[in-house]
Amino acid sequence: MIQSSFESRVLLVDDNEQNRYVLSRILLRAGLKVDQSATGYDALERVLSLPDLVILDVKLPDISGYEVCRRIKSNPLTASVAVLQISASFTSNESKIQALEGGADGYLTHPIDATVLTATVNSLLRLKQVEASARQSAQQWQATVDALSESLVLLNTENRVIRCNRAFREICGKDFKDIVGKNGEEILQETLGTNDFLATTYPSRHNTECQHDSRWFHITIDPVLSGKQRIGSIVVLADITERKLAEESLRNAEKLAATGRLAHTIAHEINNPLEALTNLIYLAQNSDMRDIQQYLNMAATELGRVAKITKQVLSFHRDTKTPVQLEFHDLVQSVLSLYAIQIEGKRIAVDYRRTSLPAIYGFPGELRQVLANLIGNAIDATPVDGKISLRVRASQHNGVPGIIFTVYDRGAGIPPQIRKRILEPFFTTKELKGTGLGLWLAKSIVLKHHGNLRFHSSNLAGRSGTCFKVFLPIAQPAVSEEPAIANRHLG
Repeated sequence: MIQSSFESRVLLVDDNEQNRYVLSRILLRAGLKVDQSATGYDALERVLSLPDLVILDVKLPDISGYEVCRRIKSNPLTASVAVLQISASFTSNESKIQALEGGADGYLTHPIDATVLTATVNSLLRLKQVEASARQSAQQWQATVDALSESLVLLNTENRVIRCNRAFREICGKDFKDIVGKNGEEILQETLGTNDFLATTYPSRHNTECQHDSRWFHITIDPVLSGKQRIGSIVVLADITERKLAEESLRNAEKLAATGRLAHTIAHEINNPLEALTNLIYLAQNSDMRDIQQYLNMAATELGRVAKITKQVLSFHRDTKTPVQLEFHDLVQSVLSLYAIQIEGKRIAVDYRRTSLPAIYGFPGELRQVLANLIGNAIDATPVDGKISLRVRASQHNGVPGIIFTVYDRGAGIPPQIRKRILEPFFTTKELKGTGLGLWLAKSIVLKHHGNLRFHSSNLAGRSGTCFKVFLPIAQPAVSEEPAIANRHLG
């Protein structure tokens, strides 16, 4: 008996009535439902009802059984119907080859043994069920991935497209037939402006970001494995343009807030030399000629102080469009100069040890923002007559050469319950005095430089304080790539 969850239908096509009778009896005993036809054209009409199997004689009175099989298989509506060709006249190997190459799924010659026919039919029906299950799984897979908002594309080991979803077709602006089977590298290059992330065979998940025109994409690449062998890759594209725009707005907001916090300090810094200038001009106006030169020299010195302060303020936010080589000690010193009044006002001792460092590449304005945030927080946390320690040294992280900057304060420390949140945007312990974006922005900038930001803190009496460490690699970072070194929180 045919093992099936449904009653299989067979269309028996033979112009010999005796043959039809014998074969139909065998099929009925096997538990099959049998429909009969004597001509090729009639068979082509009946096959539109989609029987599970057509048993088709080669020699028919109107058209050849080979032609009937070809038409069945070339019609998309009936292509999945299994065809078993039979013949009493065409028994040579050439006839069998012609039938199989024409699309037939099997070939038997008369006289046909009942057990052989039953076994062959059984095998073809099982194969049809497997194919139907595979088609259903493929349809379910396609429906599932088409429901995703992310763009998904499946590549083989040669980076040719095997499958993709609707979102990927929309982002490419191409039809399904123009994508599947085509070179995935060319399609991704056209869509994203880059395909560099396909150049490396990644053994595990790889994440990166890229910008094309005015859009940003987050790209995830996972290897497709069969056992331990890689048989392809699955690439997922997520449009993160809105997130990037929101992050840029937050960065600008924090930069403006930082400028406001420094405004008070700058006003005091500039006010002192301006008062001195006013006094010197008054003295020059009321002195004899021999003293005027001395007063003018002193006035020039005070103007130099104003110019230096102005230059420091302008450089704080002004930045380059590409990474440049810079001296890290100069960045630290420029930030300390901006905080000089706060440091003097709280009588804080700054222990800053300068060591020989390799030059690094980066965006100086952004890195000043990082240093200003970390040093500013350390000043806020340090009590009057306290101490802040700054260290910069050459080091390595995961085998990558670079430098490590450390800022350590002896304040009360960060409470354990909030340590996991201090790098989140908008989280602040300063209430109305802070935006909650400083450390989040610092982390983002460090990651943009392919670096690493971490911290540890203690609330123990006599040993309290917080230490932030920033690792920056020596190599020039690629602006559009995602950081290679992940951020870690230590606490």
